[in-house]
Amino acid sequence: MQSIRGTRDILPPESDKWLWLERKCRSVLGRFGYSEIRSPIFEYTELFQKGTGASTDIVLKQMYTFEDRGGRSLTLRPEGTPSVARAVIERGLLKRSRALKLYYIGPMFRYDRPQAGRYRQFDQLGAELIGVPGVDGDAESIHLHLMLLRELGLKQCTLKINSVGCRECRPHYAQIVRDSLRDRLDSLCEDCRTRFERNPLRVLDCKVKSCRKIAEELPSILGCLCEVCRRQFDELKTRLTLIGLSFEEDPGLVRGLDYYTRAAFEIHHDSLGAQSALGGGGRYDDLIELYGGPPTPAVGFAAGLDRILLAVEKEGAEVPPPVPVDVYVASVSEAAREECFALTAFLRGKFRVEVDLLGKSLQAQMKAANSLGARLSVIIGEDELRSGIFTVRNMQSGEQQKVPEHDLAEHIKTRLGTLAGPDDRQVG
Repeated sequence: MQSIRGTRDILPPESDKWLWLERKCRSVLGRFGYSEIRSPIFEYTELFQKGTGASTDIVLKQMYTFEDRGGRSLTLRPEGTPSVARAVIERGLLKRSRALKLYYIGPMFRYDRPQAGRYRQFDQLGAELIGVPGVDGDAESIHLHLMLLRELGLKQCTLKINSVGCRECRPHYAQIVRDSLRDRLDSLCEDCRTRFERNPLRVLDCKVKSCRKIAEELPSILGCLCEVCRRQFDELKTRLTLIGLSFEEDPGLVRGLDYYTRAAFEIHHDSLGAQSALGGGGRYDDLIELYGGPPTPAVGFAAGLDRILLAVEKEGAEVPPPVPVDVYVASVSEAAREECFALTAFLRGKFRVEVDLLGKSLQAQMKAANSLGARLSVIIGEDELRSGIFTVRNMQSGEQQKVPEHDLAEHIKTRLGTLAGPDDRQVG
């Protein structure tokens, strides 16, 4: 039996990096006042068709959709925002607070071509600011996204911003794009010829080289914005400058989701090549109303954790080592194994403790203690059983001390305190 293509098992010590990453992210999200929401992994297919967009590649090509035994069409979530929007309406969250700050961390599913840092089951972090209109919310969302990456030690990040217009000015720009492309349809890829009819702005998001060249020659959306969208985009740039965030304007940035309005942004990492985006987002003021809720402004972003870890590795950002074992309890003889087991159970109330479960020799146990990074070992043989005085060894220096059993826990606590230096770090 093998894992399915596009999935993978995250094994130790790699899983320690994930614990570190998630802990760091939750810390930053907490400082910004966000609370976690956990939504189902599968939803009714209509949720994504209606919100993500029937003309998007996600809905047309990438969703894992199936019919359950009740004949209902269900889909493994390809992204998190529609589920959050659905929960906000269904659970009446807007009645509790006019401004909601929600985040999620979890697996998403898209049938895409697997490549470095991109899988068919991938982990995503998203943060949604719901109920807040205007550029202050946009700027906070962008700042939060960048702060998360900086907290992880990433410095080679580039922020790209754009405005995708609103329901008033975007149709006008879509018609301009359609008119500009009409005589060049034969030069577009098959997907973009379909996009030309359904949603011509999707052509701007195409990754095919020939289509990208054509897209670069199209009129900029920034020249077609209505007065309100233009003013808000200018205000956003002012806010970002005010808090010291540099950015690039990218008129071709439209994002791959249909619900975005006005502000859109992405953060790229220089080391990841052509597929350099770590995450992105934007404003989606119409989505909750589209699902049957009240008109509600909202802005948010999502970031691929697999891609972020890949960037951490490529940039050489420092990832703390796994938390070492505090104490390894070793038995010298078979007679001491029972006492070792009982002592381990007692010490685990306060410390990270390991004990041999395979009947190894003392030499093999000491080797295991070293491989686990144990800082101390407690060695129990027949002499220790008779006297009630145990041997405690400093695994780094080899120094040994005799400690009465009733003083053992306090002695270990004191010794670990002297061994812990200012650079001691924890993953979990």
